[in-house]
Amino acid sequence: MERVMADCRRFESDSNCQLTIIGPADDVVAAAVQHAVASHGHQDTPEMREQLRAMLEPESAYVSGERTPEPFPA
Repeated sequence: MERVMADCRRFESDSNCQLTIIGPADDVVAAAVQHAVASHGHQDTPEMREQLRAMLEPESAYVSGERTPEPFPA
């Protein structure tokens, strides 16, 4: 099973969030949704889950340390 990553360092945020979640896609999306709701004030909607899934990166894209954040997609 391919492992993927959701990396908060990828996007600009008020809290300068540094969380990275790596694992199977369904598990990463579930954990990322919980994090987005609890830490970033997002609503858990089907649209948000689709958006998170679209932003997943392959595990091989992981780089430790700082990452230059980009604007969050609209």
